[in-house]
Amino acid sequence: MSNFINIKNKKARHDYELLDKFVAGIQLYGTEIKSVRAGKASLNDSYCFLLTKPGKPGKTEIFVKMHISEYSHGTYANHLPKRDRKLLLSRKEINKIEKKIKATSLTIVPIRLFINDKGLAKLEFAIARGKKYHDKRETLKQNDDKREMDRLKKMRF
Repeated sequence: MSNFINIKNKKARHDYELLDKFVAGIQLYGTEIKSVRAGKASLNDSYCFLLTKPGKPGKTEIFVKMHISEYSHGTYANHLPKRDRKLLLSRKEINKIEKKIKATSLTIVPIRLFINDKGLAKLEFAIARGKKYHDKRETLKQNDDKREMDRLKKMRF
């Protein structure tokens, strides 16, 4: 496709240590996918959560709360900008994620929203552990050192 959409959550890598990554489809309305294709979505302050259906303990689903701006040419049937959107995963993947989340103090963090080759919206998310302040500083130091090493390599040919 000529329309390349790649919306990233830049703070996720800074605030969290990413352990396992997954890619899932998103259940969207018509005006939502049009807004995503126009690049009017944001993963800042977005999060994923597990929701169990009442009365059905084995039927857990994963939802993402993220901001997708209203479609500019939408009518009265336009969508709400910030609402829960269901992630489309297999039961096996949902059970695996649920087991990891319940066992330890981990969370699910959206990393990237993109449109695949078939024109479908996909969300890349990760099971993550929150970083402490000193871990964030250590990561910044490592990135600065790596950048400095790359500069030195370029200067020496």
